[in-house]
Amino acid sequence: MKPAKIKAENKRKQIILSFYKALKSFGATLPILIGVILLIGLFKIYVSSKLISSIFTGELFRDTLIGSMIGSISTGNPITSYIIGGELLKEGVSLFAVTAFIAAWVTVGLIQLPAEASILGKRFALMRNALSFLFSILVALATVLTLKVIP
Repeated sequence: MKPAKIKAENKRKQIILSFYKALKSFGATLPILIGVILLIGLFKIYVSSKLISSIFTGELFRDTLIGSMIGSISTGNPITSYIIGGELLKEGVSLFAVTAFIAAWVTVGLIQLPAEASILGKRFALMRNALSFLFSILVALATVLTLKVIP
C-alpha cells in the first residue's frame, strides 16, 4: 500500500474510534440526564412557583447567598446543574441566584465533606469548601454584572 492510503486508513479508523468513544460517553450520561428530567418533573409537581418566589425574593445578595447554599447542599455534576438552572430561570429566579447555584453545585461538596476530610485532611477539606462557597458568590456577582455591562 502507498503511504497516503495508509494515512487515510488510519484517519478513518481514528474517526470511527472517536465516534465510538463519544457514543459510549453519551450512553453513560443518558441515565443521569433521564434521572434529572424525572426529578425536575417531580420538583415541578411538589414545589410550587409560590414557594420558589417566597425563597428567592429578588434581593441581590440574599438570592445569591441562598443560591450558593442550595447548590452547596445539593452537589452534582455540571450537566445537571445547567438543566436545573434553566428551570429555575423559567420560574423567575434571578440570574444571580442561578449562577451562584451552578457555581456552588459544582465546586462545593457538603455531602461528600466527610469522605474528602478523611482522604485529604479535615482542615484542607473545610478550607476548600469554605473558599469554594465564597468564590461561588463572588463569581456569580462578577459574571452577572459583567453580562449587564457588555451588551
